[in-house]
Amino acid sequence: MFTNKHVVVALVVAPVLSIMAWFAVGSFTSEPAEPAKPGVAYPLVEKSNCRYASGVCHLENKDVRLTLSIEESTGLSLQLAASHAVEAVLMSISHPKTDPGPRPMQPADAEGLKWRLPLSNVPEASARIRVVISIKGSTYFADASTLFLQ
Repeated sequence: MFTNKHVVVALVVAPVLSIMAWFAVGSFTSEPAEPAKPGVAYPLVEKSNCRYASGVCHLENKDVRLTLSIEESTGLSLQLAASHAVEAVLMSISHPKTDPGPRPMQPADAEGLKWRLPLSNVPEASARIRVVISIKGSTYFADASTLFLQ
């Protein structure tokens, strides 16, 4: 069966053509991405490194990317690094039974790319981080685990 050159060529070409067709159908039928509209809220997706003790948590929505990490050199604080200049950040670290409410983060640079929230202690593994940011009039929000801080 594999001695016939037509069968061998078909076995090589068919998977390549099917993969090319899959990408072509996806590009023709997918919705084009639209720029963020002022006054609209968009969710940020919690990436997998937020769910284990990695030390870093990434939150994304298309081209907006946030990185959360803990900083201990200048006192215990939660750091937020953004891919775009952020106008304001509200953050809450909520435990299952208590929600202290959101607190504003302080900018750590003049461009609005780095933000800092002082902490008294490292949050428990059962706590959740809730963050809301504003970029050019659009609002982005996320709910993330604190397991990455452990």
